[in-house]
Amino acid sequence: MLQHAKQGNLRFLVPLDGSQLAASVLPVVEQIASRFHAQVTLLHILEQHPPTTIHGEQHLSDAAEAQAYLEGIAKRLRSPAIAVEIHVHQDKGSNVARSIFQHAQEMDSDLVIMCTHGHGGLRGFLFGSNAQQALQQGTQSILLLFPGENDSVRPFNLQRILVPLDGTAAHEPALPAAITIAQAFGAELYLVLVIPTPGTLTGEQAVLGLLLPTTMRAVLDLSQEGAAEYLEQVVARCKAEGVIAHAEILRGEVVHEVLNLAERLNVDLIVLASHGRTGLDALLTGSVAPRITERRIRPLLLVRVEKSEDRRVHDKSAPYG
Repeated sequence: MLQHAKQGNLRFLVPLDGSQLAASVLPVVEQIASRFHAQVTLLHILEQHPPTTIHGEQHLSDAAEAQAYLEGIAKRLRSPAIAVEIHVHQDKGSNVARSIFQHAQEMDSDLVIMCTHGHGGLRGFLFGSNAQQALQQGTQSILLLFPGENDSVRPFNLQRILVPLDGTAAHEPALPAAITIAQAFGAELYLVLVIPTPGTLTGEQAVLGLLLPTTMRAVLDLSQEGAAEYLEQVVARCKAEGVIAHAEILRGEVVHEVLNLAERLNVDLIVLASHGRTGLDALLTGSVAPRITERRIRPLLLVRVEKSEDRRVHDKSAPYG
């Protein structure tokens, strides 16, 4: 994601179903694409059994109608800084999510941009089992925007970007993406690393905490020391890239602390790394991404990483995540 940004050849894929909700991403698409001189592909998937209406609006089910709809949007988006293509997929597949990510791979898209509130907007596919399978197979990053009142997305005024880290190489791909966006928008980064408390440990760590409470407390304290050293290095890396970064270490349950910090700082974007081993799972402590997504408090950029990158950077922080 964003690996081609400096060369000016980023490719964005924007799925649209004809609804006002799906189209509410377009001002944000225009903002981001113009910053990076990106190529935008507008995509509509003809469904095998399309609903008659979606959100009370007529649903696009005819290829000619979809073509005209996308062309109208393309004309409004095209500018010297933005190249726009359109594509109507006419195979009428039954799995919209899978089709979207198959097209993203075929088009070598860097980013899929879409709006969802979990029950509409491309029919809420993000939370379904088919979507998780599609995301598991895909390699594209995803920018999720969440509508407010009247199915509208608030302006993308990026000033504060929150980047949760855990000291692993698996989550560091989120950092260059965040740095690139911060450079383009003049934003500041807020790096956070959450160390569990004994009461918020999960899985095997929770069992060890019960069996060896004193030892586990000592290990978590060492993790905090390692986290401080790690974040100091990351802040220096950001500074070298010309980006102001702030670092914070918190203790507690990961999702709770990340969401509270996002609210407290009033961040404009959260950037998370996602393995995709089970759809949106396997992020940070395993189920963080779905839980953060379901809260829909801020725009969310999920940066996909490969399984081979899932290794620890600092032994001291190993108990985290």
